[in-house]
Amino acid sequence: MNNTLFITGGAGFIGSEVVRQLIEQTDSTVVNIDKLTYAGNPESLTTVADHPRYHFEQVDICDATAIARLFSHYRPRGIMHLAAESHVDRSIDGPAEFIRTNISGTFTLLDTAKEYWSTLSAQDQKQFRFHHVSTDEVYGSLGESGLFSEESPYAPNSPYSASKAASDHLVRAWFHTYHFPVVTSNCSNNYGPYQFPEKLIPLMILNAIEGKPLPVYGNGQQIRDWLHVEDHARALRLVLEQGKPGETYNIGGLNEKTNLEVVQTLCQLLEELVPQHPSNIAAYSDLITYVTDRPGHDQRYAIDASKIGRELCWRPEETFESGLRKTVAWYLANGAWCHRVQDGSYRRQRLGTGAAS
Repeated sequence: MNNTLFITGGAGFIGSEVVRQLIEQTDSTVVNIDKLTYAGNPESLTTVADHPRYHFEQVDICDATAIARLFSHYRPRGIMHLAAESHVDRSIDGPAEFIRTNISGTFTLLDTAKEYWSTLSAQDQKQFRFHHVSTDEVYGSLGESGLFSEESPYAPNSPYSASKAASDHLVRAWFHTYHFPVVTSNCSNNYGPYQFPEKLIPLMILNAIEGKPLPVYGNGQQIRDWLHVEDHARALRLVLEQGKPGETYNIGGLNEKTNLEVVQTLCQLLEELVPQHPSNIAAYSDLITYVTDRPGHDQRYAIDASKIGRELCWRPEETFESGLRKTVAWYLANGAWCHRVQDGSYRRQRLGTGAAS
């Protein structure tokens, strides 16, 4: 069987990191399947775009005919499925695309991949993997204590998390019904370079250096576990290569922080790295602005990552402090990238107020 892997959503934030690592650190041939929606950007892959083991296919994962053609042409040994609509605020304003991409798209991939898998030899069938990449948000909201484990019940609270929960259940069903070799991973909040500026950390960095408000939802005490994207990509590669079919692996950064702590830490880093403030403020923290909370905002997420550590020997390499410093430095050095990825559809305005677009 050849050494080709499909990465769906490979032009996105997490997917592009996976693609870069696979090309730079392995001998795999990588086929990046991406529709190139607003958050998919080929500029995130300029360092590998001309590599002979890298191929790009601009295809919608809901297009069964096109997906079948790719399987027939490239004959991969596995697929890592990251393509998804992934922003909670956008899902509140317009849930239909989340249902289409995250549920119908996952079904199309599963169904087409299963048909391809059924044509393989017995040995190649054993080697094949379908890795479904999901989120900790499917588990709902935690109280002040406790952690999400692989056995936690699903309780999604947003259109985004509900669509991902549905896709997780489809993947599980294809394993139990068809014995299709799937693995699933659920991760905590990612951060790092090449993240679309609607997300908390890049949004705050870019707004701060321009002297714009830093909107903090509610009282800012919502807690998230932060995972550097490079650590996450390493974990995803391990799950694909060594994960046991039918199993789920939770991936967390072991870095619980309130949203307000994150913003305050960013302000402190910017005081050090960009001491020349915009003229309208004396300190970056002056820009912190409390806004009406997001509808259905989950209070706390935290991941128990002991299973992947125990079974696959994975641990995050970045602390929150080291990872955040690297992230701020990257955004400060890559202003041109940030400018180019923001087209007319997004200008760092407030999303997710509940008013459908």
